[in-house]
Amino acid sequence: MVAMSDRQQAMINDLRGKVVAVVGLGKSGLAAARLLDAVGAQVRLVDQKPESELVDLASPLQHLNTQIFGGNRFAEGIQPAECVVLSPGVPPSLEAINQARIKGVPVISEIELASWFLSIPLVAVTGTNGKSTTVSLLGRIFEESGRQAFVGGNLGTPLSEAALTMFRHEANHAGGPAPYDLAVVEVSSFQLETIDRFCPHVAVILNVTPDHLDRHASFADYIAAKGRIFENQTADDFAVLNVDDNQLLPLHESIQALSVGFSMKERLPNGVFLNDPLIMASMSGQTYPIMPIEEIQLLGAHNVANVLAAVAVGLLCECPISTIRRAVGTYRGREHALELVRKRQGVMFVNDSKGTNVDATIKALESFTQPVVIILGGKDKGSDFTQLREALQQHAKSIVLIGEASESIAKAIMGIGDIRQAQSLSQAVELASHLAVSGDVVLLSPACASFDMFRDYLDRGQQFRDLVNALPA
Repeated sequence: MVAMSDRQQAMINDLRGKVVAVVGLGKSGLAAARLLDAVGAQVRLVDQKPESELVDLASPLQHLNTQIFGGNRFAEGIQPAECVVLSPGVPPSLEAINQARIKGVPVISEIELASWFLSIPLVAVTGTNGKSTTVSLLGRIFEESGRQAFVGGNLGTPLSEAALTMFRHEANHAGGPAPYDLAVVEVSSFQLETIDRFCPHVAVILNVTPDHLDRHASFADYIAAKGRIFENQTADDFAVLNVDDNQLLPLHESIQALSVGFSMKERLPNGVFLNDPLIMASMSGQTYPIMPIEEIQLLGAHNVANVLAAVAVGLLCECPISTIRRAVGTYRGREHALELVRKRQGVMFVNDSKGTNVDATIKALESFTQPVVIILGGKDKGSDFTQLREALQQHAKSIVLIGEASESIAKAIMGIGDIRQAQSLSQAVELASHLAVSGDVVLLSPACASFDMFRDYLDRGQQFRDLVNALPA
């Protein structure tokens, strides 16, 4: 049994009876509200949507003592708060939130709140691309090693759900082992913007390329937000970084934790690297093999880098090499990330709906030696689509554009090949299937967010699957 720490008890005492505004009623907001209610806070559910819509969104919390503030009562919901908890999709620059900050009210992210109630080691992974794959692979590694790991965060199940489970176990003095002995979470730049004491025992940055520049003022600000993952670490913690990514070099100077690298290009004195045909590790003064590269099941060189990062974390968390090798060798990836949907008439249809930025789409294109018919487009996040030109010239035989960003993409890549427009994903799949011949790949990798036409990237990916599977044999 894990005992509740003095720090956790102090947090409970501090929040009990306090008015806390949870802003944004997505999954993380609802999870934060449940946790806050359990520790005795007075919870206000605040969202910019009309209150008529919020009643349905908040229905899972109807048995709790919460108040709903939406639409023109948004600022009213925040005004008396003694603490504000932001969901990732809520910009911290909103005027009502700024006013709270000016008054000295703490404005924190859901992952910050959750971390206050976790007495287990925390592994946190961020980066522009590969977070979900790496976190899911780590979940498989820990499962193979017999660990009881919570796997979630921005990936799916909010960290507050793990915190609530652990809190109830500890508060009830339940017998037997704790529900989790470790938490592995994907964290985004949005979540890291508003941390305070969030301190992972192992923190990972996979890579950084321009993304979310519709929210962050500059690429430098985006990198700085990612770098906050190391902010509260000490010499007893580990910072795992991609040493091949020059954009991460400025972060190295401020790291207080023990730095561990991973590299596709160079032999490292402390880290995990490729030495063809093997994945090798150098740790604690010893260099040793982990596994042959050919055992990796994932498509694309970028996923080899994700594997290196996961191997490094597994070793730092004392997982046996044999279980790491077995987990990596049997892991075939996440849904909607270079997922093979179907082979039809010699054509591979691949779902990479999670490719929501330019760099992810470039990496997806580079995963194939076959000619590619690519479906691009969606909601623009302030991306520079001209960066797609070289990869499209090298790998794409045809380009089918959809969504709000289609005109911007068309201008950015003008003159590089066969460019078509489609009014819907259904039309795009039909067109791509006619353009492709045996030996080609039809790839959905939009380089854009999904919210112009779909609920989210999951909805987009599922609709692509359904449309592909509905094509006649």
